[in-house]
Amino acid sequence: MKQALAKIFGADGRTVILPIDHGTAIPVPGLEQPADLITALAPHVDGFVVNLGTARACQNALAQSAVCLRTDVYKPDLAGGSIKLFGAEDAGEVGACAMMHMLYPGHEDEARILVECSETIREGIFAGIPTIVEALPSGLGLPAAYTPHAVGFAVRQAAELGAAVVKTAFPTGADVAAFRSVVRSSFVPVIVLGGAAMGDDRALLAMVRDALDAGAAGIAIGRNVWMHPEPVRIARQLHALVHRDLSVEDALRAV
Repeated sequence: MKQALAKIFGADGRTVILPIDHGTAIPVPGLEQPADLITALAPHVDGFVVNLGTARACQNALAQSAVCLRTDVYKPDLAGGSIKLFGAEDAGEVGACAMMHMLYPGHEDEARILVECSETIREGIFAGIPTIVEALPSGLGLPAAYTPHAVGFAVRQAAELGAAVVKTAFPTGADVAAFRSVVRSSFVPVIVLGGAAMGDDRALLAMVRDALDAGAAGIAIGRNVWMHPEPVRIARQLHALVHRDLSVEDALRAV
């Protein structure tokens, strides 16, 4: 498991992960040719989050990257919020070094989601495959619910369940100090997601800079990269911000 995490985080203890697992959740213009996208962006990211089908179809393109298998299907209009479909055995079959699974504290189907998430974590522990838990209060795409207090609890709950890494949202309207309290609520690394495409490079980089300043160990940003008019450029800028610890202005010039 330590070797797997080292592949994700590298020598500086930070990571840039690109989720391209949206095809089971929403329409995905921009992901029609995932192997081509992976090949173009692999030099600028540390790993990819993929569904099983993409992992199998794009093995060659993914060969030099850290692969994280999405083990559940998630979508905002899904009654249960998230449904577990895959596990550690499937991750091993496609050579994944990690799994990613949703956790929604406060969701109406919270009990089942907790059981399925903890089952995935337990499978991973026995298989030596770390689980990145994507912990979001109440559900996906609910920014009004993403208060510092609620996000902090979601992150802590994921860590207590055994997550190796927690992925979460930067709390709505929060500052660096508020997110620092979220990061400090966890005893495992916290990475920040990007959410819906912003269409504003400076705002995206500023959010990431704030998260890093608060102690985040990296990012897992998908749509703001692969839906961007210039995916390679924004991926390169995010990589420079995270791994070279640049300012927003310096990262914007890293073209």
